[in-house]
Amino acid sequence: MIGAGALTVLLFLIWFAAFHIGFVKRADQSIYTAFGGFAWKPHVQRVANFVAGLCNPKPYVYFCFIPVLVALGRGRFRVAAAAAAILLGANVTTELLKPLLAQPRPANLLGSAPPIGAASWPSGHATAAMSLALSTTMAVPGRLRPFIAALGALFAVAVSYSFLTLGWHYPSDVLGGFLVAGIWTLVAVAGVMTADARRPEARPEARGRRITVREALGPPSVALLGAVVLGLAVLIARPDEVVAYARLHTTFVVGVAAIGASALALATGVMLTLRR
Repeated sequence: MIGAGALTVLLFLIWFAAFHIGFVKRADQSIYTAFGGFAWKPHVQRVANFVAGLCNPKPYVYFCFIPVLVALGRGRFRVAAAAAAILLGANVTTELLKPLLAQPRPANLLGSAPPIGAASWPSGHATAAMSLALSTTMAVPGRLRPFIAALGALFAVAVSYSFLTLGWHYPSDVLGGFLVAGIWTLVAVAGVMTADARRPEARPEARGRRITVREALGPPSVALLGAVVLGLAVLIARPDEVVAYARLHTTFVVGVAAIGASALALATGVMLTLRR
């Protein structure tokens, strides 16, 4: 609950900075513009539309059954209820916050993307992707959680990068969506832990081996290392172009890294609270 409270404060701070602090607003717009610079390539648009579309309402509702059914299959009825609460609560909260926090923003910086309306913060797609990732991490057995947390973070990042490329949202919208999902997940985790503490004998994993921190951090570390290696490979292949681009788009590079790091940190943090 302390973690959920801290994320709530951070959610407010990010919203305030994105709408009321000048240099943050400019950075938000700069990153948005740089992402949109990739959208002119037809194959990029096709891939981005497909990946972002995974969190559109029609396919997403079927994905929501995954963590619930996994938890039910393990006999963890409280976890199944918690996963359903995360998926429903986080996405409904985002849809309620959008009109409540709506403020005018630069409508169409690229000239090609659809205009972004005033009610766009936080991102519904980012909330959907992260809530699915976190609820699934909660639903699977303890030994699988590090792997699911890493894969879930990569999924949330891929969806977010895709709709940013398509010009659907600003980067700060993504961070807001991630935090809403994280808040609901930590509240649900607290509820399940409290219920399990009252009846530990009813918990199938109560006698299971608690995985070590090293085991828990292994897959997320591999995911982070993979991103670093990929970046180094691109740098080695085209050093002059990469360095020149990074100098001209420093804010974009920082924004890309921040979104990826925040997703991995959030998924890893939730997984560590469930370490069993």
